[in-house]
Amino acid sequence: MSPSTCSLGICLVLAGAFAASQAQPLGPQVLEVEPFVELPSGVRYPEGLATNPRNGDIYVGTFDMRQPASERNNQLLRYAADGRLLAQRSFAGMPLTGLGYADGQLYILNFGAGKLQRILADFTADTPVEDMLDFPRLVPPATAARMVDNPDGSQDRIEFAASGMPAPNGLVFAGNGDLYVSDSFQGVLYRIADATHCRPCSLEVLSRDPLLATASFLPFGANGLALDDGERHLYINNAGDGRLLRMPLPGGELQVVAESLPGADGLLFHDGLLWLLANQVDQLLGVDEQGLIRIRAGGFQGLSASGAPLGLLFPASSVVQGDWMVISNLALPLTPTEGDEWEEQVRTWNLVRLRLPRSSAKGGATHAANP
Repeated sequence: MSPSTCSLGICLVLAGAFAASQAQPLGPQVLEVEPFVELPSGVRYPEGLATNPRNGDIYVGTFDMRQPASERNNQLLRYAADGRLLAQRSFAGMPLTGLGYADGQLYILNFGAGKLQRILADFTADTPVEDMLDFPRLVPPATAARMVDNPDGSQDRIEFAASGMPAPNGLVFAGNGDLYVSDSFQGVLYRIADATHCRPCSLEVLSRDPLLATASFLPFGANGLALDDGERHLYINNAGDGRLLRMPLPGGELQVVAESLPGADGLLFHDGLLWLLANQVDQLLGVDEQGLIRIRAGGFQGLSASGAPLGLLFPASSVVQGDWMVISNLALPLTPTEGDEWEEQVRTWNLVRLRLPRSSAKGGATHAANP
């Protein structure tokens, strides 16, 4: 039908449909990030996050690794759902990584001490911290070598070294109370059976695959963890290698789901997608279980008047709180060279958030839009 033969109404409908198709390109949905909470003065490097589903409280653990250790000011912070600071508990020189809430307790991976600890979820500055177990120095300290096939038919052999220093980093609870933990330096996945009730607790080595180690500039291998809705698979980020991995449960061979995700750090499963923080490109990515990026958010947009990051800057963890996703801006300088990283210029550390789309279902095409 040509413009000369169609009626005016039909032509307008066709023109409108064509314009709509041009305005909605096939590709990832783009979400906007907004400031949420600035950390107290003197507190820096927010890393792990957790939420209390009963009241919406948000927990933040810091990863302050400055030298000498006497300069560090590691804190466990508790915020109300509206961003009001309710409590903070000092951990002094001990950096914290993964946090998880279960049964009225907050579980803490104390990276500096190499321990799993817990504290009452409504903690105050003086609430005691309970040690649950120590993470061991494994023998051998590093995983086996990894063989890489090249396009020309040759192979590379990647040898890993480690000192045996435990590096507990990511955690996720299963519905039955089992706790899964990653060790970023020794390339390990652990399972702690019935972690909310075990006395004493014991560690099971679930996997020590070379895919969990890294020889990258970013020295963290196995990192963020997530379980899918049916808890049939455990998903793992390898930060240094920029990979999203999958393991069938209760145990099985690791598979590569997605690659080229620089600094794949915090991970959670929500609304059919794996929400992954790529800390080396300042991005939040919503990835489906086939490895396709369905949603993007973030990017570094400069510093505010208070010296806090706008957008994302070395994002580390995320949690879902109602209609929102809250993200920690770790903003941690990595290189010894001065003047080459925006993280060096941060004066105030913060959490940011984005409003989640009504559905991030993986079945249909999405288009660029604001929430």
